Amino acid sequence: MNRLILKYGYPITFVILAILAWTVYRIVSAGGSGLIGFVVVAVVVWGLGTFVFLYLWPTFTYSAYKRAIVQHGLGDGPVPVNTLYATPHLSSPAASNASLLATGTDDVLYVGGLLDLSTGPQVLHVPDMAGRYYSVQFTDPSDGTNFAYIGKRVTGTEAGEYLISGPGWKGTVPQGMAQIAAPTHAVLVVGRVLVESDSDLPTAYGLAQQIQFTPLSH
Repeated sequence: MNRLILKYGYPITFVILAILAWTVYRIVSAGGSGLIGFVVVAVVVWGLGTFVFLYLWPTFTYSAYKRAIVQHGLGDGPVPVNTLYATPHLSSPAASNASLLATGTDDVLYVGGLLDLSTGPQVLHVPDMAGRYYSVQFTDPSDGTNFAYIGKRVTGTEAGEYLISGPGWKGTVPQGMAQIAAPTHAVLVVGRVLVESDSDLPTAYGLAQQIQFTPLSH
């Protein structure tokens, strides 16, 4: 159910609207009997639906992501909040975690997890990639907006630490760290590490496993 909602939310909404349009057409084609009553009901439903979509849908979407990752995991069991899981194999369309992580690129290892910044910032450590392509994408799960990236094309491939803070955090950023301010306390994290060949897979996996979070307090 989670995977269905996350992957097909917009098509499902379109189908519902199409059914509504078909119902109106049937009423009109039948001579308009009951049309006024239907319009009143449709307006009420539309108003309630708009309220639910604007105020409840983000929470519902986040809960779906959290359940999918924290309870079911991305390949080898549950992934606790504020930790990252690195897939040991290249992705395929048939993989159980494909709809959450895979984006059609079959030469990268994926790294994924969910942050909860309500208890304080997290520090992301990335190892020295020695020129290898990698990226870490930060997404607001309530609306799918990617609000920050780190990686070869943005920050280079040297080892580094990045402070991920939630809304309203007023602490001091440790020296040598770059800060990424998240718009919400919930953050979906998706990383990618290039695999250059079959023989390169163990090395790429070892690097992917080193992309991890620790609390700022540590």
